[in-house]
Amino acid sequence: MADMSPLFRRATAKSPGDRLVTLIGKPDCHLCDDAQSVVERICGELGVPWEWKDITEDAQLHDQYWEQIPVVLVDGAQHTFWRVNEDRLRKALTG
Repeated sequence: MADMSPLFRRATAKSPGDRLVTLIGKPDCHLCDDAQSVVERICGELGVPWEWKDITEDAQLHDQYWEQIPVVLVDGAQHTFWRVNEDRLRKALTG
């Protein structure tokens, strides 16, 4: 099969509004607060929606991510944990 042209690939890439960033954390967590600040800033700049999930209110999230919070998911896939790198998050959302 022939390679897709770059024009076609760009046309099928997700637009920022089609993305979703999920921040999983807990109240009174300074790393979670720092991560939220980065997520709010980058998502705000790019027009990407984001959501907060409290690990203390979801047993499945607690079991899966307790030792890694804060955790950032991009479109449901784990992107990072503990510290959020602004450039890396921006690239994941625009690439």
